[in-house]
Order: sequence, then C-alpha cells, then structure tokens
Amino acid sequence: MAQISVTVPRQISAPADTVYQCIADYQHHHGKWLPPEYSKYRTEEADQPGQVLVLYHLKTGRRERDYSMRISEPERGRTIQEADTASSLVKTWTVEPAGSKTRVSIDTRWQGSGGIGGFFERTFAPRVLTALYADELARLDTYAREQAR
Repeated sequence: MAQISVTVPRQISAPADTVYQCIADYQHHHGKWLPPEYSKYRTEEADQPGQVLVLYHLKTGRRERDYSMRISEPERGRTIQEADTASSLVKTWTVEPAGSKTRVSIDTRWQGSGGIGGFFERTFAPRVLTALYADELARLDTYAREQAR
C-alpha cells in the first residue's frame, strides 16, 4: 500500500483572517461554499469537548462515500486538519497571508489500496480530487471576498 497525496494551492483575494474564518467555522461558514459533490453536510460535537465532527456525503465520478471528519487546528490561524474517522485520510488546509490576499493550500494524504484497485486509485483519485479542490478553492475565493466586504 502506497501513500497517495494531492496538493492544490490557490491565491484567494481576501485577507487571511477572513479566509481562515470561512474555512474554520464549520458550523456557520464552511458548508456554504462547498461544491455540489458534497451533500448531507452537518456538524456534530465530538466525544472530546471543543472538538467538532463534520459529516457529509461525497460523490466524485462513480464513487461515493459518507465521511465523518474530526477537525483540529494544529496551528490556530494557519492550519486546519480534517481527519477521516474511518480511514487514514487527512485533509490539511494551510492559510498564509500574501499582502492583502491569502495563499490557501489543500493537501490530502491517505494510504492507498493494494492490487489492481490500488493501481486505479493511484491513477485516477489524484486527478478527480485536484479538479474537486480547484472548484472548492474557487468557491472559497468568491465566498471569502463577499465576507470581507
């Protein structure tokens, strides 16, 4: 089983604190700018006080799956992690000020499957997620600019 990773950066035309809030506030903001591939989005309190679980259904191409993501902030104001409670998948958001704009990067890593299924996963999953994340970041850009007004 090989590790698979996908990284997609984008410059967002809004201040870093606004962008970070749009990502980190899973209850009031995050679900408002996600692409239509995400559905059944909701938040729940996790088993530890102050932690949040984000639950959603993701459909990409012919694959679809329910996710339960545990949210953490390894570096508050700069880094947010979403860790899948049912697999090794971890999605990391990095937010860096760039003058009046912000550089945002989504980095996702997981242990891929073995065998022929793993071959197809390593071949196609990065392409599908790259397109999905590019759309996600474009929607974040639009939403964050509206919030910054």
